[in-house]
Amino acid sequence: MAGSGASTRENILASSPFSELSGKISTRQARAGVIGLGYVGLPLAITLARSGFAVTGFDIDPGKKVALDAGHSYIEAVTNDALKSEVAAKRFRATIDFSELAKCDVIIICVPTPLTKHRDPDLSFVEATCRSIAAALRPGQLIVLESTTYPGTTDEVVKTILEKTGLKSGTDFFLGFSPEREDPGNRDFQTATIPKIVAGDGEKARELMQAFYGAAVETVVPVSSNATAEAVKLTENIFRSVNIALVNELKVVYAAMGIDIWEVIEAAKTKPFGYMPFYPGPGLGGHCIPIDPFYLTWKSREHELPTRFIELAGEINSAMPRHVVGKLAEALDIRAGKALSRSRILVMGLAYKKNVPDIRESPSLRLIEIIEERGGTADYHDPFVDEIPTTREYMMLKGRRSVDLDETSIRSYDAILISTDHDRVDYAALARWAPLILDTRNIFTRLGLMAEHVVKA
Repeated sequence: MAGSGASTRENILASSPFSELSGKISTRQARAGVIGLGYVGLPLAITLARSGFAVTGFDIDPGKKVALDAGHSYIEAVTNDALKSEVAAKRFRATIDFSELAKCDVIIICVPTPLTKHRDPDLSFVEATCRSIAAALRPGQLIVLESTTYPGTTDEVVKTILEKTGLKSGTDFFLGFSPEREDPGNRDFQTATIPKIVAGDGEKARELMQAFYGAAVETVVPVSSNATAEAVKLTENIFRSVNIALVNELKVVYAAMGIDIWEVIEAAKTKPFGYMPFYPGPGLGGHCIPIDPFYLTWKSREHELPTRFIELAGEINSAMPRHVVGKLAEALDIRAGKALSRSRILVMGLAYKKNVPDIRESPSLRLIEIIEERGGTADYHDPFVDEIPTTREYMMLKGRRSVDLDETSIRSYDAILISTDHDRVDYAALARWAPLILDTRNIFTRLGLMAEHVVKA
């Protein structure tokens, strides 16, 4: 009888949700579901598929499913050939049917986490996604949040919604957080080669997280808790935000002294220790750096603690577009004797960084808005963005199209404002034909094209 009881206990342990899921992951039999097929979700889904997992991609946008079914990738980090290969091998498919979440053993949330108008966290996409998962939740699933957020979100928000089903984290299902680390346009790193931070709600969840991501990426870095992993992501982006704010402030101060910030940085970065170069610009763009720091400032209020550095950095960076337009108005007045309110301006580059089509939080949109608020006319040219899509904050710009560049069009503008320094632009032609150029990226100095009518801003 004793032997029979021991055998029964062994069978129970062998068939536990943890052991079953662990076995599926180790043999690549686990089906992964990735919710949100954007800049984070689609590269992750293809990386998981390439590592041998069957992957279902979920998105609420039917247009994405149509494109993916046709083998067309709308994300630069995923080539059409890579996409077609995984679709043909039946390792990847896209759907808008969220009831299929019940078939997935690992579910990864890669949805937006924007800010409200008052710069408070907007977790509506995460919460709605969690409710969809809860409707299909079953024992033996690993649920992972990758969306950037404040420390505590995974355990306080995601877990709470999922446990309303009656299933318990750490026993029936498992919960983890692994921050995304995508860098659009950076060809030196891919999803599989970027070290992956992982954490879980308890030891079993953390073990599953290490096993799952370890099967797809080269390096996994486990940390002690989901909150710690959430803090890692915020720290990375706050570091960049604060340092960019510093050089933006130095740019203004040094300009008043007749000192070129770009020359200062080039000289300073020759120091082989104790210095890392950051560069000024017309403002911050992308989903992470302009937004993520405010998640921590919001959360810190709960503990009655100030975040002065973070908030000051946000103020400085947010003020840059208006500073740049002020320099533009000054240059037009002094060099052309013309008011901004009577001028036509061409903004070069709509994307937030060079050589990508990503316009999320792009300062170029704000620049256009400010120029037109002051009575000027603003068009844009971007070789990667043919038309301005629907955005949350700039609906009035929707549908505007990139203008073509030729001698006639360039000469028709009173000034060219360099906001994004894409490589696919003939800057020599701009230098020849534009009456006035405001350069926020130092591209004309870097190309040896500085001239009297090129003004740094």
